Amino acid sequence: MKMTLLTVGKVKEKFYVQAIDEFVKRLSRYCKLEIIEVADEKTPDTASALMELQIKQKEGERLLKYVRDDAYVIALAIEGRMLSSEELAGTLEKLAVGGTSHIQWIIGGSLGLSPQVLARADMLLSFSKMTFPHQLMRVILLEQIYRGYRIMTGAPYHK
Repeated sequence: MKMTLLTVGKVKEKFYVQAIDEFVKRLSRYCKLEIIEVADEKTPDTASALMELQIKQKEGERLLKYVRDDAYVIALAIEGRMLSSEELAGTLEKLAVGGTSHIQWIIGGSLGLSPQVLARADMLLSFSKMTFPHQLMRVILLEQIYRGYRIMTGAPYHK
C-alpha cells in the first residue's frame, strides 16, 4: 500500500526530523511512504476570523493540488472520530482488503484545515480534543501507522 502524508509547513526542529526519519525507516518494510509539504501562511497574532479562514483556504488549495481522486483521504481534524490504536489498525486492514491501494493523510497548519479539505476527506480522524503542534502530529501519526501495521501482523510492539 502507498501512504502519503500531505502536510502544511516544514519541520524545523532536529528532534522531530530524527523521529520522523526513524518511523519512515520502520514503515519502509510495510508500505511505500511519501511526505509532501506545502508552504504555510504567516498568521498575524491579531488575525481576524475572516483572515484565519482565508489563510486556511490558501493552505487548503495547496494541499488539494496533491490529493488524488483514487486515494482514500484521511484528514486529521479535532472534530473527527477518535479511534484506539487497534481500531485504526482495523480500519487500515479493512481498507487494504477492500482494495484501497493509496491512503493520503492530511495534517493542516496551525489553524487547522479549510472546509474544502474537510469536505474532500473520506474520513476525519482526531487523536485528541487537545491541540498539538503540527510538527509533533507528524511524529504521532507516523508512530500510529507503524503501530497499526505491527498490530495487523501480530508483531510485538503495540502494548
